[in-house]
Amino acid sequence: MKELFGKYLKGDPVIWFVVLALSVIGVMAVYSSTGTLAYKDRGGDTEYYLIKHVSLLGFGLATMWLTHLINIQYYSRIGQIMLYLAVPLLIYTLFFGLEINEARRWVSIPGGLTVQSSDFAKLALIVFVARFMAKRQGEVHDFKKTLLPILGWILLVCVLIFPEDFSTSAVLFLTSMLVLFLGRIPMKQIGLLLGIGVLVLGGLFAYVMNTDVQFGRIATMKSRIEAFSNGSDDGGSFQSRQAKIAVARGGLFGTGPGRSRQKNFLPSPFADFIYAIIIEEYGYAGGLFLLLLYMTLLYRAFSIVLRTENSLAALLAIGLSFSLVVQALINMGVAVNILPVTGLALPIVSRGGTSILFVSIAFGIILSASRTVYTDKEDAE
Repeated sequence: MKELFGKYLKGDPVIWFVVLALSVIGVMAVYSSTGTLAYKDRGGDTEYYLIKHVSLLGFGLATMWLTHLINIQYYSRIGQIMLYLAVPLLIYTLFFGLEINEARRWVSIPGGLTVQSSDFAKLALIVFVARFMAKRQGEVHDFKKTLLPILGWILLVCVLIFPEDFSTSAVLFLTSMLVLFLGRIPMKQIGLLLGIGVLVLGGLFAYVMNTDVQFGRIATMKSRIEAFSNGSDDGGSFQSRQAKIAVARGGLFGTGPGRSRQKNFLPSPFADFIYAIIIEEYGYAGGLFLLLLYMTLLYRAFSIVLRTENSLAALLAIGLSFSLVVQALINMGVAVNILPVTGLALPIVSRGGTSILFVSIAFGIILSASRTVYTDKEDAE
């Protein structure tokens, strides 16, 4: 094992364990939760979605392995290029993107694949903000030279994502604020930004809830918030009710692998509500273990921040980890009905297409950042 981690798998071994554990859990959960879909669309071929998911996951893990071998400093330029591509891609998607499940979030690429542009933009912005702050460490108190330019990019990307994917936009904004804070932007300025953000968000929320806005997914967001608040019988409430039944059936140790009953009723048991299926089959113990895996990732990211002397590595590790963990917590919160339905997947665990690729790249960058801490140790061995 020591030889494996020293020679082929570099960086933090605990993060490698987290990634592999999440991958295994995801394969088991996806195989179980796609049974109904297989009978509906594939004539009962339950292996089809398993093979497809494993193939995508395998490609993602291979990409992650290649990504983690790249020196962290190269991501400085890569992030800049990615952001310059992400902005026009978001604009195109907003007006001309593919509409799937009443949401215009995807663009088609050759080969019959679709890409969710917000996944690409999220990764690009976090890398860009980390790069920007790493380069401006000597000017962090200069509002005009540091905070104002980067705030423009943050707001531009978040506003372009907002109409079709409010939850991703909110997570991305919070992640960017964390990177700015750890990048040593003065707390006064961070507090001012958060205050402005709360006022703007509150104003938008009040406007949306009191008017008949039809642009993008705003109307859907409004209906879900109202359903969550009132407990009405719309689709979102139905999903939440079925998820609660799944959680209640799970008990302490669950009904057993593949023995979920609610996967036959939940509209998206392999994506948005996969955590409910995991609890049903593996119980509260399984759900807690999964939660601990994500929290371990965040803990190890903070460990990188404290131990590395490379500011870019520190900011990338915490920014990307925080984004993934908050997304996971929101998905879990929806499944146990403490948050309204959002549509955010459980990173690496949920069934997905190119989203797995972008999450894998994020993990690869985190591992590359961890190499700034572990390189000397690996070389010594």
